[in-house]
Amino acid sequence: MTHTRLLGLWLVLGSVLMILAIIVYWDNVGTAYLYLHTSFSRPRPPEPRPSPGPGPAAEQVGEGLEQPRGAGPGTRTPTPTPTRTRTEAPGRPAPGGPEESVRGYDWERAARGAEAEAEAEAQAGGRQAERRSALRGLCANASFVFPSKGRAFDDIPSRELSHLIVDDRHGVIYCYVPKVACTNWKRVMIVLSGRPRAGGAPFRDPLAIPRELVHNASAHLTLNTFWRRYGRLSRRLVKRRLQKYTKFLFVRDPFVRLISAFRSKFELQNEDFYRRFAVPMLRRYSNHSSLPASVRDAFRAGLRVSFSHFVQYLLDPHTEQLAPFNEHWRQVHRLCHPCQIDYDFVGKLETLDQDAAQLLRLLKVDKLLHFPPSYRNRTASSWEEDWFAQIPLAWRRQLYKLYEADFVLFGYPKPENLLRD
Repeated sequence: MTHTRLLGLWLVLGSVLMILAIIVYWDNVGTAYLYLHTSFSRPRPPEPRPSPGPGPAAEQVGEGLEQPRGAGPGTRTPTPTPTRTRTEAPGRPAPGGPEESVRGYDWERAARGAEAEAEAEAQAGGRQAERRSALRGLCANASFVFPSKGRAFDDIPSRELSHLIVDDRHGVIYCYVPKVACTNWKRVMIVLSGRPRAGGAPFRDPLAIPRELVHNASAHLTLNTFWRRYGRLSRRLVKRRLQKYTKFLFVRDPFVRLISAFRSKFELQNEDFYRRFAVPMLRRYSNHSSLPASVRDAFRAGLRVSFSHFVQYLLDPHTEQLAPFNEHWRQVHRLCHPCQIDYDFVGKLETLDQDAAQLLRLLKVDKLLHFPPSYRNRTASSWEEDWFAQIPLAWRRQLYKLYEADFVLFGYPKPENLLRD
């Protein structure tokens, strides 16, 4: 029994001694190894043993500064005033040190890149604050009036909330506006929601989502469907999400958006838009009583809607007596209700790349996905004069009044060159 206890005691003492030896070894060797093999650490020479006499003043001498000649023990060493000749990145190794020479990292370029990124972030934040402040101010301005501005949120019918897509996983609400990069933003919302693909795994890459699924209403949870899901509780649940979630939308110059809608729906062969919109326009504004049954045959016969027909259609009072504007040319304030919903982020197509990157960082999903590359051959604002050249001045002014609220709310300048004689 005594031998067993002695053996156990020796084992404990041996373990303690081994731990102490490891600690001593690490203090002398291990930390030096760590300094030499860590990317953002700087080699540090072993500190000299303190000599008697200098006292606290000697400790104030900066690391790496040489002692002046003739300064012996007890001599107070003046501390030279440091001069900075260039901005150094935090954690940068000493010039000529092993980190800089072996790794070949361009610390100057990294510092400039970090500064530029910080400056761009500050500019984006300021731009966003200006947009939101202007929007709130205009909504509160009693002298700025447009239809439905003074309507309370409770008075908005559920069917008018169909453009507000909800992601409960990340607490995000997106109001999509057609012809303002909405296809790719819908793709982003599908990735965030974790919707599974046909094989069962969720989508990870927005561009992997087929277009037909993107524009399928069943692919998205929208606020207008809450009534069917939750009945009387729907309004309370909708309001709670609008209070708690991050809400965003993207907008575009209203006239340029109209040109883009016309190009995609009437200059290309679109069977649905031909039957629903082109045929009535051609009959009403071109006096064509007999029209081909298909858009393909109409194009072959040279029967196409002109931009002038499209503008007439928008200005015709009978148009909305039959049905509200189609979403592709309906005003943004009617789709997204910016005076009833306090949006946290207002993006613009004109600054899409910067705004998309900033928004993904705001949502804390920038490591999860990237916004798909934007299509560069967009309808340009510089084309406006060409498109409106054949439109009578009176029609242009009427069209501006029709979309004036969108111009003003989202900070787009009045197109004076199109509205004056």
